[in-house]
Amino acid sequence: MSSINSTDVYRPSLLQNLLLLFQRPSRLQIAALCQRHRNGKREVLMVTSRTTRRWILPKGWPIVSLRAHRTAAIEAFEEAGVIGRARKKPFASFQSYKGGEGGLKLRTRVLVYLVDVESTTDAFPERGERDVRWLSIEEAVRIAEDPGLVQVLRKLARLPG
Repeated sequence: MSSINSTDVYRPSLLQNLLLLFQRPSRLQIAALCQRHRNGKREVLMVTSRTTRRWILPKGWPIVSLRAHRTAAIEAFEEAGVIGRARKKPFASFQSYKGGEGGLKLRTRVLVYLVDVESTTDAFPERGERDVRWLSIEEAVRIAEDPGLVQVLRKLARLPG
């Protein structure tokens, strides 16, 4: 059995400690990449954020009592009226920023789940607060401003039909 001595313990430098004080940890968000087939082509759903009106995926903070894929399905319904089945395994993830009050931006890690859409409804909680649009993947790539989201959409485009 070996023992640990003082030389075995990692000690960050003063500079590393200072950097840690000013570094914000990433916060996790769960996103729904909703897809459907129309006229033989795959379409994806994009919504606008409520504050900046950027085109994004429906997403939100994790719900502690639920598995992440269920949170994705709930976000899809609440933000866009999507009724569908979220796949259990994450499809992708990316780093992003969430705009906050007064221009504060929080760094986030977005975990993306594919949602196979069964139907949609016009009666959903955030109706009137967001624009909702079904687009080809190419159109979605064109309007998405977040580089991480663009990469996720391009990954989806590479999947078979």
